[in-house]
Amino acid sequence: MLVVALALRLLATAFLYRDALNPSQDYWRFGGEVGRIARSIVQGHGFSNPYFSATGPTALEPPLYIYLLAGIFKIFGVYTKSAALAILFLNCLVSTLTCIPVFLIGRKCFGEVAGLRAGWAWALFPLSIYFAAGFIWPTVFTTFLLTLLFWVALNLENSASLASWGGFGLLYGISALTDPIVISVFPFLLAWAAFRSYKRGRRWLLLAASAGLAFLAVLSPWLGRNYLVFHKLIPVRDNFAMELFIGNSGVTWHWAAPGVHPSAGGEEWKQYTQLGESAYLARKQEQALDFIRDHKEGFALLSLRRALYFWTNFWSFSRRYLAEEPFDPLNVVFSTALSVLALIGLRKAFRQGVYAAVPFAIIFLFFPLVYYVTHPEDYYRRPVDPFFVLLGAYALTRTPRYSSEELK
Repeated sequence: MLVVALALRLLATAFLYRDALNPSQDYWRFGGEVGRIARSIVQGHGFSNPYFSATGPTALEPPLYIYLLAGIFKIFGVYTKSAALAILFLNCLVSTLTCIPVFLIGRKCFGEVAGLRAGWAWALFPLSIYFAAGFIWPTVFTTFLLTLLFWVALNLENSASLASWGGFGLLYGISALTDPIVISVFPFLLAWAAFRSYKRGRRWLLLAASAGLAFLAVLSPWLGRNYLVFHKLIPVRDNFAMELFIGNSGVTWHWAAPGVHPSAGGEEWKQYTQLGESAYLARKQEQALDFIRDHKEGFALLSLRRALYFWTNFWSFSRRYLAEEPFDPLNVVFSTALSVLALIGLRKAFRQGVYAAVPFAIIFLFFPLVYYVTHPEDYYRRPVDPFFVLLGAYALTRTPRYSSEELK
């Protein structure tokens, strides 16, 4: 399974890596903001300059993936072919390793056959192959880490060790510094694991507290850095106001219409350079909230459209939209079919008393919420694709009824 998965991803890389070497906008496709900040670090300017010129320190992105990319730049050169192949090889390797927790979760929750089917489905999953082979961003790492965290959470109820629970918090903190979206499900997975421990008569409060404290301990140096630099508490990154504005600017023909982000240049880039990051974000928050207050029904409708997009990849079939997103019709069919299969699998899990049905529901309920109120991107769903694959494989597998006692 692992050999096939890695071979497919490396083969795709041979065709896709050149996209990162497009010199347009000074190699913007080579990691966007994360590439810019990594370059700034290598050039001796620190964690700064996320766009097209020297604009000073930033907290738009979390640090871990950026420092990994900076290390690759240091070894192979900034925006070079060797650097692109190195980071994409790591992408492919991490995406391949995701097969392991996918298989383990499937086997534990649904049985051997469903686990093998889910593992092979991930190995052959076209979107996983595509994003691993050609997309320089933390997405592939986030996908692996979230799947691994889910596996660890499933096993916490069998441990009364403070070290195990603290290790879960430690791993979650590392994941949050890779991509803060994983925090969206942390308190709920932790609460579920604590409840399971409570039912077993264990010291659940102390165990959960050890996980929470370890999580905060990992985050604290980065939070301290942001406080010292920006003189305010920033929860991992400060870009929420900008993302809220992008999705609630009044431009609705696209889920993130071109021209409303500083990377597009024009007026937004001008404002960012003139105001600085903190003042710019404060203005975007004010503008977004003004739009929401003045268009409450429109905001509710937009949120529903964003939710629909997350689950089906459908936004519009207008000529203007399809000119921007020509592959969306195919993606709509694929994403919708997978979502339907996953929901059938989730319903089956609840009906058959699978003890892990609740954490699967937690992922589906809480992970996408922030995207419903801000804006979606096609790659925002990728970190939860393994859970769609797992439940889809379960939906297509004839399995006996399992109890939580039988699946330990």
